[in-house]
Amino acid sequence: MQKLKIKFRQLRYKLKTELLTFSHLAVVILLILFVWWTSSSISALNRNWTLQQRLSERQVEKMRLEIEVETLKLEQEYLKSAEYQEYMARAKQNRMFPGETMVILPQNSQAAKDKAKEYQSETREKSNFELWLDFWFS
Repeated sequence: MQKLKIKFRQLRYKLKTELLTFSHLAVVILLILFVWWTSSSISALNRNWTLQQRLSERQVEKMRLEIEVETLKLEQEYLKSAEYQEYMARAKQNRMFPGETMVILPQNSQAAKDKAKEYQSETREKSNFELWLDFWFS
């Protein structure tokens, strides 16, 4: 039991004199401060990067909405124009100027539709070489 007390006192003395000195404590405190400062700097950088990304997204959204507003204003001006109103009156109400005659064509017959399909199937795509020949010699 006496030996155990002596060992304990020796260990406590070594701790006080060799490990818990001012210089060792100063190094540990500086190390803790450095780790704290580094982690807070990294978290601040991360937060700033996230905020910058959100700001960029909002700026893009703002630009898109401004373009959309401008487009809608131009469309509104066009819809108010006499040109558009005349076009719609002619298209929807079959209006015409004095002296004009309106020709209403009948729907295409089945024979005409078949002929158009036949013509489309006859045309073939030209090869690249033929396209170049047409470009240079036509």
